[in-house]
This record gives sequence, structure tokens and C-alpha cells, in this order.
Amino acid sequence: MDGVVLVLNQNYEPLNVCNLPRAFRLVFGEKAEVIEYDHQVIRTVRTEYRAPSVIRLQHLIRRPRPRVKLSRREVFARDRHTCQYCGRQSHDLTLDHVMPRHRGGSHTWENLVAACKPCNHRKGGKTLEEARLHLARQPFEPRSDIYSLFTPYLGDDRNEAWRTYLFLGRN
Repeated sequence: MDGVVLVLNQNYEPLNVCNLPRAFRLVFGEKAEVIEYDHQVIRTVRTEYRAPSVIRLQHLIRRPRPRVKLSRREVFARDRHTCQYCGRQSHDLTLDHVMPRHRGGSHTWENLVAACKPCNHRKGGKTLEEARLHLARQPFEPRSDIYSLFTPYLGDDRNEAWRTYLFLGRN
């Protein structure tokens, strides 16, 4: 019983992705209804069930906005693989703390930028003013969107029916 199922809120807003056993527990517990079926069939001793591909919860779930995890890859993606000091585009970048950690800077979205090695070396443990550098763009926490949350699953052809509910067109 391997496979993934798209879980929609009562108002058809995409919530998350769960595995097949969890989806069956939600459906048989009458907490969700099946909207789309997968091509897979699950057989038990007495009967067989069509595997769900998309389910919708019976009750509206309120949840906080999902956040993008702070990682090197995500910082580089936010900064478009561009050094925030000189503007050079490269895939050989480093992370730089705008306010150095030893001077009280934190390891947060608002204090991390992508920097090329020469600029990062030039700045070192100095502040922007001391190093006479300027940021091309103020660092910020990126918003998490449907595209980034669910598109990794769309590579599998079995999940093609999800596009309708994720408001994504065909490629």
C-alpha cells in the first residue's frame, strides 16, 4: 500500500499530502470523502477497494500558514543564485550573515544572504558599513505557495488528477 493522496480542506483548499493508510482511515472514519480515485486497487481477504487519489475533509480545518524551511538551498533560491553584494550570478555561492553572529546577528531569513566567495571574504566579520558594502535587496522570509509544496509530487503520472485541485495547468 504505497502511494500518496492529496488532502483538500472542506472548501477544496489543498492542505497536504498523506499516505494511503492514513487516507483510508480518514475515509472509513467518515472524516473525509473520496473525490478522485487512483488506478491502484487494494485487496483484502474479503473485498477490494479502489485507492483514493484526492480526498476532501468533511469539516473545515484552520491551520497556520505553512513556512519555508530555512536552508542553504532555499536562501540561494530566494536570492536567485545571485550575490547580494556585487550582483554576480553563480552556483558557487556561500551564505553570509548580514550582521555577523559573533556581534549578535541571528541565523534567520532576515539576516542571511547569498554571497560570492570574494565578497564574503571581503566582508568577513564586519558589518555592512565597516566593509563598505550594500545589499542589492533586503533579505526576507519567502512565502510558501502551492507550487513549492505540491509540485514535487506531480512528477508521478498517477498524481496527474491533482492539477485540477492545485490550480496548475498542464505542462
